[in-house]
Amino acid sequence: MSNKKNSSGAEQIFWDLSDLYSAPNDPKLKDDKAVLLSKTQAFRDAYKEKVADLDANALSKALTDYETILDIIQKMGSYAYLNWSTNTEDAELGKLLQEMNEFSSELSQQLVFFDLEWLKVEDDQAQKLYDSEELAHYRHYLKSARKYKDHMLSEEQEQLLSAKSVTGKSAWVRYFDETLGAARFDFRGESVTEQEVLSKLSDPDRAIRKDAAESLTKGLKELSRSLTFIFNTLLFDKSTNDKFRNYPDWITSRNLSNEIKDETVEALVQAVKDGYPIVQRYYKLKARLLKLDKLYDYDRYAPIMKSEAQIQWSEAKQMVLDAYTEFDEGMGQITAKFFDNNWIDAAIRPGKRGGAYSASTAVSVHPYVFMNYDGKIRDVQTLAHELGHGVHQYLSAQQGVLQSGTPLTTAETASVFGEMLVFQRLKKNLNSDKEKLALLIGKIDDTIATVFRQISMNRFEDAIHKARREQGELTKEGFGKLWMQTQTELYGDSVQLTENYASWWSYIPHFLHSPGYVYAYAFGELLVLALYEKYLEKPEGFSENYIEILKAGGSDLPENIVSKAGVDINSPDFWSKGIKSIELMIDEAEQLAKALNFEVN
Repeated sequence: MSNKKNSSGAEQIFWDLSDLYSAPNDPKLKDDKAVLLSKTQAFRDAYKEKVADLDANALSKALTDYETILDIIQKMGSYAYLNWSTNTEDAELGKLLQEMNEFSSELSQQLVFFDLEWLKVEDDQAQKLYDSEELAHYRHYLKSARKYKDHMLSEEQEQLLSAKSVTGKSAWVRYFDETLGAARFDFRGESVTEQEVLSKLSDPDRAIRKDAAESLTKGLKELSRSLTFIFNTLLFDKSTNDKFRNYPDWITSRNLSNEIKDETVEALVQAVKDGYPIVQRYYKLKARLLKLDKLYDYDRYAPIMKSEAQIQWSEAKQMVLDAYTEFDEGMGQITAKFFDNNWIDAAIRPGKRGGAYSASTAVSVHPYVFMNYDGKIRDVQTLAHELGHGVHQYLSAQQGVLQSGTPLTTAETASVFGEMLVFQRLKKNLNSDKEKLALLIGKIDDTIATVFRQISMNRFEDAIHKARREQGELTKEGFGKLWMQTQTELYGDSVQLTENYASWWSYIPHFLHSPGYVYAYAFGELLVLALYEKYLEKPEGFSENYIEILKAGGSDLPENIVSKAGVDINSPDFWSKGIKSIELMIDEAEQLAKALNFEVN
């Protein structure tokens, strides 16, 4: 590992979006817009008020035509979003994004009749259709679409909601992203981005971590008026939509889209909450390892080895490629495409939004990975995580537009499994107990963040949605109080949450981009722990079954897809087994620490 501190080697890692379009002024964008208008009108002429009368062959043809339209829409929308997310301060890119959002809404209004008419087909007739050989490929899509039968509105109402979403949710989410993308935080006299200041919270130097926490808090407080208003507006927007659609709870629509039973989610949440004491036990261990009397919120992600070296991009690339290839050669070859063809944007730069994601774009193209690489071991894991998504999206594209996407729960399976492969490979190649402990502590940090912290954030989401609906608009102090309550439940007396921490809810995008998303991270992590255990028990043939799971995309229920690897997510003790696996990691860390007499600094 390199000791360079000023360069991560990722400064020139920019993606090449030309497989979508060559530039924002590419004439193909205008041409595709015209093609879409023509195809959408032809689709309406061919199928409007006729869906109920279609036989299996005709419905199959309609679905193929529908997918062709959706693929072009996704291609155009993806290009606009990907371009904008690397520079949210560029007004022209923002203009293109808005144009695509408005155009997509316009087309959605013209196409919504198709889903509505399918829902009106009598149950007996629908059963005959999706049981037919001609519609075998689309069977799951057709069946799962009907679960929204009680929640769809009239065509006119659906068109109105689609039109208003452009100036509603999507506009406010864009404003949130641009606000934080443009934000600068004063760190020791230097103006830094959100991503840069967040990265300093995992610095080995406690003084740097503390100053970073102060910097982040000061910046968020300056933005608090806008951020609080954005949160309030989007919470009420969701409440209004849920009321119109007859959803009994704020989380109902998310569970439906995730194709998971309410009882399964409740069991997951409860199992994780029951495991909070092991988190508190872990942080008390970490305080001893760091030789701190009290662990503060800004200490949670501190490495226990102060000499943690910066990992160059080339090294991170090789780590991920080696881990993926060792598991499955074909998976390694797909991963290599992302590097070789410039499908990754990793450079940190002003205006770029924070975080990381893998965009599936369109099934006729390929996914792209977005991240902010700063040379930390956590960044290597993020790279592995997002490339897991990328491989999943690449493989599932064969299912077509309507069934390539997966519910958020199983969408996190490949990403977290990718992290696990890299972690296990790194661990295997270490000879020193000190280095093994440092790596293990980093993995436990990430696992706690993925499982326990995400569920604590789910509890915060639950609280703010209910409070907004029952009490009306919330103040920043009201949000902060609910945030501190749900976080204190997690950390207990093992971490001292400072007054500053009360504002840290306001920069987390998932609450706004995808309400209810966060429990999917815990679901994915615990599912991967079960899958990895199966892999260790019987590695022969496992990778083949695993690849089949990824290829399946959203073509079946999640419980059926993962059952191919011998996992039953509906088992009453499934989640508690996953929690036990995390506890065993903490046991191992305690044993290594004891053997080293805590001499790890």
